[in-house]
Amino acid sequence: MNVEILQERLIQKLRDKGIKDERVLEAFRKVPRHLFVDSAMYMQAYEDNALPIGLGQTISQPYIVALMTQLLELEKDQNILEIGTGSGFQTAILAQFSRRVYTIERHQALGDRSRTRLRDMGYANVTFRIGDGTNGWPQWAPFDRIIVTAGAPVTPDTLSGQLAIDGIMVIPTGNRDEQELMVYKKAEDGLHSHSAGRVVFVPLIGQQGWKE
Repeated sequence: MNVEILQERLIQKLRDKGIKDERVLEAFRKVPRHLFVDSAMYMQAYEDNALPIGLGQTISQPYIVALMTQLLELEKDQNILEIGTGSGFQTAILAQFSRRVYTIERHQALGDRSRTRLRDMGYANVTFRIGDGTNGWPQWAPFDRIIVTAGAPVTPDTLSGQLAIDGIMVIPTGNRDEQELMVYKKAEDGLHSHSAGRVVFVPLIGQQGWKE
């Protein structure tokens, strides 16, 4: 398996789909996606598809990871809150751009696995927590950026409340089968939002999300 060739093919697909931020595309070169899936799926890792990672969860489609990252308009000095660590792939992409990523995963096994994986890969600017992501992480708020990698019925007030002024939050909201990828920008006069298209995510489970 020639990882560099597969990465470049994937990056070209992302360009063709409208990903224009070269920093995002460069992050895909730096983060080998096959290390975030089971070895039996190595050859599928550079296809533009979501893949299972256990416990009913998935590693998101590369295009969706790239799109959400691009929509965040990241800068190096920002603190990011990620809800849904999952495999840790999106976390690793975010870590390329930020001062620190605070990431929450509700599944202990997935969270522990991702913590070990990312630390073994040398990521020192990621702080992990196991718990209900719908409540955010008040200890480190406000956040410059918030990204939610599971579908919520509505945008949790706790998360919008922990977003800094001039901050951006990207979150899929809708029903369990399909959501709108919503982009919120917080100003002094409140939240301003627009949709970046329809998406399908696993449900966001929690106090301010879907019930188990």
